[in-house]
Amino acid sequence: MTERTSLAIVLAAGEGTRMRSSLPKVMHKVAGLPMLGHVLNAAESAGIGRFAVVVGSGAEAVKSFVAKRSAGAALYEQVERRGTAHAVLAAREALAETADDVLVLYGDTPLVTAGTLARLRAEIAEGAAVVVLGFRPADPTGYGRLLVEDGRLVAIREEKDASPEERRIGLCNAGLMAFAGAGLVALLERIGNANAKGEFYLTDAVGIAHADGLSVVAIETDADEVAGVNTRAELAAVEAIWQQRRRRAAMLAGVTLIAPETVFFSHDTKVEQDVTIEPNVVFGSGVSVETGAVIHAFSHLEGARVGPGAAIGPFARLRPGADIGPESKVGNFVEVKNAAIGAGAKVSHLTYIGDASVGAEANIGAGTVTCNYDGYDKAKTIIGEGAFIGSNSSLVAPVTIGDGAYVGSGSVVTEDVAPDALALGRSRQVEKPGWAARFRAAKAATPRRRV
Repeated sequence: MTERTSLAIVLAAGEGTRMRSSLPKVMHKVAGLPMLGHVLNAAESAGIGRFAVVVGSGAEAVKSFVAKRSAGAALYEQVERRGTAHAVLAAREALAETADDVLVLYGDTPLVTAGTLARLRAEIAEGAAVVVLGFRPADPTGYGRLLVEDGRLVAIREEKDASPEERRIGLCNAGLMAFAGAGLVALLERIGNANAKGEFYLTDAVGIAHADGLSVVAIETDADEVAGVNTRAELAAVEAIWQQRRRRAAMLAGVTLIAPETVFFSHDTKVEQDVTIEPNVVFGSGVSVETGAVIHAFSHLEGARVGPGAAIGPFARLRPGADIGPESKVGNFVEVKNAAIGAGAKVSHLTYIGDASVGAEANIGAGTVTCNYDGYDKAKTIIGEGAFIGSNSSLVAPVTIGDGAYVGSGSVVTEDVAPDALALGRSRQVEKPGWAARFRAAKAATPRRRV
């Protein structure tokens, strides 16, 4: 279908007052990506060549997102809210450049798939003038019904106008539509607003096209795919559906999820086969996990790469810029930020590695801290291959620990350490015999002070 020209008009002008938010509705996120981004992704995957996004007055956040994400997308502002057909005609300029297939999508239906959009396009390619996407909700109350006769869609009947017989119809209007581009503007201009709200409804195009003898058809999808979002409760429900889909896809691709319902992916998480993910793991955006790695329980990853065979956690935090090498280990309660951990290196529990480079096979003892910030600037710590950093050491950046060097436990290192050297950055131990007994006796002889 790539030889056919195409245009997607995405309606994203809703203010989302029921979201109780200053953020435009379509900018609320599912799996870390604004809902509008999910719709644009699906359309791109369906081979859509051009995009027109219709926004509300002053929707700067939406405009900025579209401009950054899709440089070629055209933005159109719907100043007055006069119905869906009126919104589509706000993109009249884009419609003037005729496309074979024109899809009308909604920025608040983030679960729509590329496969369904391709099916809409296929019907247009087969000669349909209008294609409507339908679904069968458990309770059709409130939805417009699709009236189909002999395989052709003849009308969309709103519930308030439907007869008792029509209300028993289970096939409902999902809102998404596809049109043959030729003559579409003329068709839309014939839609009137003789209704209670005085608005121009895109659904009226069905009746007009049918009366003209044009081919109008309906295709079906499942209710989850066309779930719209108007409230934060509905947003949470859509998030749950998205996560369920993604978990299933991961497991079918060869990933082991010990407790799937407790693992949360981002829209761009990449996990290769034979990875094991234990319970209560959260992936933020920008994470890739390579084959054979293990993500132990209660770990949080964002903007990080985990190399093959590496082990993370439990209770580990990988922040943006963390690059964990093959067969390396990041232990319990370890935080890594903007740092490369070399192959086979071990970063033990209760440690912070930030703005650093850790060489292959190095061993970082428990409680080690790379002191990377002086209150004004960040500086880097370099730890060489095979180096050994004793527990509870503080490495004050900028500092380099040479290959094979040792740092004694409890050291504060402020100067570079040569390869294969031993660095001790602590005071000599002093012992005072009997001091503790004398201290306790003195305290017992004086009244206890209450704070």
